[in-house]
Amino acid sequence: MMTETQVLVTGGTLRKLTAPAPAGRARSRLTIGRTLGYIALIIAAVGLLAPFFWMVMSSLKNANEVFSVPVVWVPETFVWQNYIDIWTKSNMLVWIRNTLFLAVSVTFLQVLTGSFAAYGFARMKFAGRDILFLAYIGTIAVPWQSYMIPQFILLSNLKVSNTLWSIILLQAFGAFGVFLMKQYYETIPEELSEAARLDGLSEYAIWRRIMLPLSVPAIASLTLLTFVNTWNDYLGPLIYLRNPDLWTIQLGLKSFVSNLFDTNYALLFAGLTISVVPIAIIFLLGQKYFVEGIATSGLKG
Repeated sequence: MMTETQVLVTGGTLRKLTAPAPAGRARSRLTIGRTLGYIALIIAAVGLLAPFFWMVMSSLKNANEVFSVPVVWVPETFVWQNYIDIWTKSNMLVWIRNTLFLAVSVTFLQVLTGSFAAYGFARMKFAGRDILFLAYIGTIAVPWQSYMIPQFILLSNLKVSNTLWSIILLQAFGAFGVFLMKQYYETIPEELSEAARLDGLSEYAIWRRIMLPLSVPAIASLTLLTFVNTWNDYLGPLIYLRNPDLWTIQLGLKSFVSNLFDTNYALLFAGLTISVVPIAIIFLLGQKYFVEGIATSGLKG
């Protein structure tokens, strides 16, 4: 390490003084760079969280304060009555029940079918496997609007339109889930499967007893993504669910504003805040596995 030295004579004794080394200046620059990076991240976090903060605060305002100019970030008086009104003057409980049923059902089916199909593509060898996988994954690039009408006709002919089963059948299978799980399965050593086969386990038992327990991060990631997408889905329920008793929370809040209370945005934001709570809880509970699953699913493939 290069250093700058000076000689100091004190009482007839020579002393060597070491000046700051270039490495010290490099560490200082690194510290400054990290500080600036943290500041940039804080600013970005504030920018992302500001709309959510404004939504929560707006849910506690009266109707006239929501879009006041200048913007009032924190109301002088918190109107907690908004949360009581939206429960008593709407079918919020029915909307949440329907949405929760769809989100849980679709998430369970997508994790089940996605992980099972991914095992076949990752561990079993058969003719045309790679071509079939590419063709199936290629459907991710096809917009739903391009086959939305034929799909609606098909489900109508099956007599499941205007039922919750229509949404469940639409989303029970997902190409993204198969891709995510396959990429993670390929990070698991093949020797584990070979040893299990020597012990007499079937392919189904290997998938259930070995692959699934080792794939908790990927399963958590797929569960979170699927649950959030189903919970926030608006277009699918709008097309298939015409009975108000079957509405999800997204349809209910839209009709709440346009019909019942004529743009009472304070009540709308109260309902939106309620709708965000389940997603926030699930993300906080599975955050560790979600990050790990996303980070490791692309290591091989």
